[in-house]
Amino acid sequence: MIEMLAYALMALGVFCSLVGGVGLIRFPDVYTRLHANTVLVVGGVMVLLLATAIFAHTWSFSVKAILIAVFLFITNPVGAHAIARAAHRSGVPLWKESVSDALREEAK
Repeated sequence: MIEMLAYALMALGVFCSLVGGVGLIRFPDVYTRLHANTVLVVGGVMVLLLATAIFAHTWSFSVKAILIAVFLFITNPVGAHAIARAAHRSGVPLWKESVSDALREEAK
């Protein structure tokens, strides 16, 4: 039963990694690519780390995998937000079909 859960988590992690990778290639601007990167890391890598923690033969390896997943869960969205804010402040343009710019509206 535990192995089935680990296999399901692996499948979910591979799916999220695939979707995030395709998003990194296909999305038009920095801001939407950052969203795809967050999906790839949080949805893909973290879930795969949890699956390896389930399959681990020792507690020390499981604890390390879970701690890495928690660290990624905390730092990746914060880093993506900081990169997006810095890109906006430095004048990186949005995609031409973007309908709103909340940060520009906030600055007024």
